[in-house]
Amino acid sequence: MFRKILIANRGEIAVRIVRALREMNILSVAVFSEVDRGALHVQMADEAVCVGPAPSLESYLAANGIVDAALRTGAEAIHPGYGFLSENAAFAKSCSEAGIRFIGPSWQAIEQMGSKTAARRLAVAAGAPVVPGTKPGEDVRTAAARIGYPVLLKAAAGGGGKGMRRVDSERELQSAMEAASSEAERAFGSGEVYVEKLIERPRHIEVQVLGDEHGHLIHLGERECSLQRRHQKVVEECPSPLVLKHPELRAQIGEAALKIARAAHYSNAGTLEFLADQSGAFYFLEMNTRLQVEHPVTEWVTGVDLVEWQIRIAAGEPLTLRQGDVEWRGSAIECRVYAEDPEHDFFPSPGRILGYVEPSGPGVRVDAGVYPGWTVPLEYDPLLAKLSVWGETRGAAIRRMRRAVSEYRVLGVTTNLSLFEKLMSDERFLAGDLDTGFLSEFMRRISPKESNPEALTASILAAANAGRSSAPQQRRDREGADETPWRLQTRAGLLH
Repeated sequence: MFRKILIANRGEIAVRIVRALREMNILSVAVFSEVDRGALHVQMADEAVCVGPAPSLESYLAANGIVDAALRTGAEAIHPGYGFLSENAAFAKSCSEAGIRFIGPSWQAIEQMGSKTAARRLAVAAGAPVVPGTKPGEDVRTAAARIGYPVLLKAAAGGGGKGMRRVDSERELQSAMEAASSEAERAFGSGEVYVEKLIERPRHIEVQVLGDEHGHLIHLGERECSLQRRHQKVVEECPSPLVLKHPELRAQIGEAALKIARAAHYSNAGTLEFLADQSGAFYFLEMNTRLQVEHPVTEWVTGVDLVEWQIRIAAGEPLTLRQGDVEWRGSAIECRVYAEDPEHDFFPSPGRILGYVEPSGPGVRVDAGVYPGWTVPLEYDPLLAKLSVWGETRGAAIRRMRRAVSEYRVLGVTTNLSLFEKLMSDERFLAGDLDTGFLSEFMRRISPKESNPEALTASILAAANAGRSSAPQQRRDREGADETPWRLQTRAGLLH
């Protein structure tokens, strides 16, 4: 087993990994940017190394600096978490070349599955169902005409909704291709796009797989991830309400996921993502070759510690679980708590956290990376914490989430907690009638008919003010002598 591991990430996932390492009696090394010097993961780790200024490209995405930090501190392995360098095949390869263990799949598997088009070809060869789309060597225009409109343009090299466009007719195709390709080029360094048939009212279902380096692979069931804003997940649950209606679906979609993972010679933790229609027919979408943000719901329901197993597998240990050993008990739900304003198009709300109280009690878990007095930086994703709960049934889990949300207190920044409070009482959500357009439709139903342009302007100014924060500015933040985003928003009536 490893003696020391470097965590190439920040925020709540870095804290989660520090805690796993402490339980395993392994020393932890945190990395941080200059703006994250006071971050919780830095305070909790056994050692910490500054890897650059605030911009991600100069710190958390600076692969050479991360590897150098591992070498200087004597770390034998690197856990990338999710995001940043977690699915960067070149980084995983550079770790291997430096004699450092990358806690994840091989760089070859990352490279193969990182391209959606290559992953799609692998899925077809493995006999897994895929959404009708571009064939090898086929141009987008020909594929769209063959499939039939509406179609979905997608970036071949990335995800998160970047480079994605719905196209309803041929006359829209050229402009959509130009826009999607340009966005994909900026986001991923590749403007390649491909086309898929658009499935109306799809559900986003993903399957967690876990495999060792001795050829043994299992799946840990599915997660429902249909509640999204701008193609980013907000609420996830296990089991999927669709599986509750069609119990045979778990084995079917699980086996399809394993076929693809086996074809990729996959090891460690990974997630196969599928689109499903309301009848239960499903189609492979893509693979995420890393730990997922929503892994707690799988841990709740199966009792399997995914982070610990990631580390054990990377150390060469065999997976002791067999498919027949996996049991699913009860229901779990996760809400991603962001510093953002759901009433104003989920606009980011950076600033200093003046008060912070987490919920607790039976069946409640909070994975957080913040504390009272911490300033939420503008430079990174505004995820504060992941609130997850477990209950004997889906209804019990929803009631527990409702209670947990009512106990959660974050003062100083606007959060999306009010959204979850309303969502957990929504009739459609309670019925499990979900699809990827659910949240947009839900927001239209609950949003006031008239917007407040003055409040939105104040929120934009607040974010801009936070973005200009420098070291002296942060010092004044601590002394309480400046105009913080919280003060601006309070005067604008944005905090409730």
